[in-house]
Amino acid sequence: MAMTLETPALQRSDAIEPADGARAPRRAPRWRGPLLGLLLPLTIALGWELLVHFGYSNGRLVPPPSKVFATIAELAKSGELSRHIVATVGRVASGFGLGVLAGTVLGAVSGYWGLARQLLDPTVQALRAIPSIAWVPLFILWLGIFETSKVALIAVGVFFPVYLGVMGAIRSVDRKIVEVGRAFRLSGPAMIRRILLPAVLPAYVVALRVGLGLGWMFVVAAEFMGASEGLGFLLIDGQQLGKPAQIVAAIVIFALLGKTTDWLIEIASAPLLRWQDAFGRHEGEA
Repeated sequence: MAMTLETPALQRSDAIEPADGARAPRRAPRWRGPLLGLLLPLTIALGWELLVHFGYSNGRLVPPPSKVFATIAELAKSGELSRHIVATVGRVASGFGLGVLAGTVLGAVSGYWGLARQLLDPTVQALRAIPSIAWVPLFILWLGIFETSKVALIAVGVFFPVYLGVMGAIRSVDRKIVEVGRAFRLSGPAMIRRILLPAVLPAYVVALRVGLGLGWMFVVAAEFMGASEGLGFLLIDGQQLGKPAQIVAAIVIFALLGKTTDWLIEIASAPLLRWQDAFGRHEGEA
């Protein structure tokens, strides 16, 4: 009797369609996000180009996009652009690697071990308050004006957000999840691999992206230290020679390189965060 009563009920429940609000969201096309991201800068560039074209501005101090792109094309044709980009990218890559390594190790130790946090964190927080430009004369005195001092300055800029991100993520892990791992008698390495790493990874990716952004900011200060090549050198050269188009061109290239490297981190981390069912992952869905 129970079976005869239960089967029609199951059939009726299967036949009921979900309400409109309960339907699974339909994903937007992949091209929609990048296209929307380009909309604002392209609109601003087109608007400024039209203002200069119709004579509302002479475009001398802030050149129009056509002149900026002509300057980029000229630098690329002469081979200077590739030389400066390679120098800057190499410095950022070296400084980013060193900063991430030091920040990850010290952040993990401070977050996992209370005694280490009490010893290390006050000093790190005090050093974090020092302005970036204050490190420049000290690094020049210690390491000279060559590549070592530039890479060290970039590494300092990358270190602090990575350190804070890792330490804060470990300390914010839900205690109940850790207790579940202990209830299943997980060993120390298994606890780290199965509990801590998945919980820390989203915040760690954010810390990497913030650190990379600061790395691109610090490379400009680093290349002010007697550099003869690099995008920072293009900025100084454009200022000294009165070439605003060259300055804006270097800024545009910085923006493109920064966005590209940030996008690479996002793409590389996407498979590791596929398990997330957060609200932000559904943005852009129609």
